[in-house]
Amino acid sequence: MAQGRHTYLLDGDNVRMGLCKDLGFNDQDRVENIRRVSEVSKLFLDAGLIVITSFISPFHRDRALARSVIGDESFIEVFLSTPLSECERRDPKGLYGKARQGLIKNFTGIDSPYEPPANPDIVIDTLEHSIVDSVAIVMKFYEQWQSR
Repeated sequence: MAQGRHTYLLDGDNVRMGLCKDLGFNDQDRVENIRRVSEVSKLFLDAGLIVITSFISPFHRDRALARSVIGDESFIEVFLSTPLSECERRDPKGLYGKARQGLIKNFTGIDSPYEPPANPDIVIDTLEHSIVDSVAIVMKFYEQWQSR
């Protein structure tokens, strides 16, 4: 709001607590999760908000679906490039450990594949950029993208 913009963050935690609490992590449920998030994002965009979504979206087809629902004119794909070993090291909830123990099935990068984006709008190497730097990269891109 400091810049007069209204934003909303949709992430795995807030969406899976309500809108998608009936979904698991198998491939079919992941597709439905991203579809629902895309539809909600489109509604928020129609209301004039800047919507930031933070999801592991492991398949090309799901990201293409999100782009088609939201529309090219409103969709920016940001790829946070992070090696699996670093994701595991940073894991605050211990989910990777649980997946490695077989307690969580269909976990991206462990027993479910991840397809890196072919042509994301922004690529941020999280080993090289801090959170503050990463936000600055996204904001610079957004400013340029908005003025096109």
